[in-house]
Amino acid sequence: MNVLLLTHQACLEHSNSPGHPECPDRLRAVLQALEAEEFTLLLREPAPEATEEQLLRVHRPEHVRAILNIRPPDGEWLALDGDTGMTAGSAAAALRAAGAGIAAVDAVCRGEVKRAFCAVRPPGHHAEPDRPMGFCLFANAAVAARHAVAVHGLKRVAVLDFDVHHGNGTQAVVERDAAILFASSHQWPCYPGTGHGSERGIGNVRNATLPPGAGPDLFRAAWDDVLLPAVEQFAPELIIISAGFDAHARDPLAQLRLREADFTWVTGRICDLADRICGGRVVSTLEGGYDLPALASSAAAHVRALMNG
Repeated sequence: MNVLLLTHQACLEHSNSPGHPECPDRLRAVLQALEAEEFTLLLREPAPEATEEQLLRVHRPEHVRAILNIRPPDGEWLALDGDTGMTAGSAAAALRAAGAGIAAVDAVCRGEVKRAFCAVRPPGHHAEPDRPMGFCLFANAAVAARHAVAVHGLKRVAVLDFDVHHGNGTQAVVERDAAILFASSHQWPCYPGTGHGSERGIGNVRNATLPPGAGPDLFRAAWDDVLLPAVEQFAPELIIISAGFDAHARDPLAQLRLREADFTWVTGRICDLADRICGGRVVSTLEGGYDLPALASSAAAHVRALMNG
């Protein structure tokens, strides 16, 4: 199956402070893994920039203006909070990261491809409507979901998040939006401290918490018993994945114990569900993952499952 890969050189120009885990080498590792012969059938296109109009469907004007107008001098890092910051190339990278999801939605909704993967950074699922947070500047998955509703007229879009950290930004955007379902598995307790199972939005939010040390059995049960049934009941016309790979056992920022096979499994389950209820339409965008070899092999497993599903 043809799968569209969207990325851009600008996403490598965003840097953080020295030693920061969210570094350009993360994307380099993913892109190198996707150069293997088995991925030659990927359709590859450069990610466009998101427009201000597209960003304003999610973010407040003052937030968009602030991110786009912050241009630190070359070689300098400007801290926005304790762990999120910007360098000279950050605004351009953030525009491409959000724009990739928009272009992926366009391609899938027009029937040009069935699935797409956005190999981009900075990640997005912690960015709230009015502030950057957790390495994230714009809420990439939420921007893509709102674009699908506004431009393609979709009535129901599901955002599924298997990053080890709760996507507080995505939830904050959509928790009062009946057109979008947000379903997430994540470690609890863990950063950012949100995502308890009692958080339900207007009935369009499902959070499945996993204790530190949880492995494949609890992860798979969360998706099979809680999250995927909620998605099937919602019957989305498009599924967007926030694909974080920091639930891997080797990742330094959390304590779950997943392996590549688990990312293959969950991607396959999502694709099977998409085939049943929304013509197979899936858009995925990269979130976390901070052990470089584990990130590379897990992202490759994810894209392989998108191609084979």
